[in-house]
Amino acid sequence: MRALAVLALFGILLAGCGSAPGGPVAPPAQPLEAPRRIVSINPCADALLRELADPAQIRAISHYSQDPRATSVPLDWAASYPATSGTAEEVLALEPDLVVAGPHVALSTIAALERLGIALVKLPVARTVAESREQIIHLGRAIGQPDRAAALVQQIDTAIARNRSPLPPVDALIWQGGGLVPGTGTLADELLRTTGHTNAASAYGLGAWGVLGLERLVAAPPLILYAGDRSDESDRLLGHPIIARLQVRIAVEPYPGRLLFCAGPTIIAAADHLSAARQRLHAR
Repeated sequence: MRALAVLALFGILLAGCGSAPGGPVAPPAQPLEAPRRIVSINPCADALLRELADPAQIRAISHYSQDPRATSVPLDWAASYPATSGTAEEVLALEPDLVVAGPHVALSTIAALERLGIALVKLPVARTVAESREQIIHLGRAIGQPDRAAALVQQIDTAIARNRSPLPPVDALIWQGGGLVPGTGTLADELLRTTGHTNAASAYGLGAWGVLGLERLVAAPPLILYAGDRSDESDRLLGHPIIARLQVRIAVEPYPGRLLFCAGPTIIAAADHLSAARQRLHAR
């Protein structure tokens, strides 16, 4: 039941972040005037807007960014803006001049925006660092902040370069609440490989996203387990005593959920986190 609940939450997050595969994003025409009332209905777009937009440009953000379980931005920053659940009524009441969303937007919202001539930018989920770069440039142009977008891309490239590991790869697994695991073809998979790991998800027969039970994990654990919030008493997998006992055999490292669901600036924190853990294992 816990696994089903986590998958349900993950589905909600992907609906907010966009569950369609990432891919090339055609750059928008440079706006004649930078938008001044941007409404985001996407938590991953919120994280990008925090880096790219002037604070005064942002009219509202996604309500997911005010949820500690789902946010990829600091909660105090999120609390400084109104939040919306993304309905057409809520969005239109804010009188935006630009709406930023994931790839799946309610038809009623699209129709209302088109009727009023309000621009819409849809961002797919970035499955690679390259796709994230494209999204950043795309959004930066759309909001009239191309220089900030270029600067963020440079920060990400610098983080990837400094965290590219020369060490031989070791088996690792990112294991979140309810046993949720990112596998091949995800951004997390690329970051694992970049920082000196082999993603063990495929060894368990998991695809891009899957659920791994405790029994299978304990029977054949990876060398490094990146576990979600083990202080969550409602999660009987992450909080199970056997995970603590596994530390005699393997390295168990924390991996906050905020590092998993978005790209953009989150790539920097995630790469730093994984690289530091890999170096700790090497030093043992």
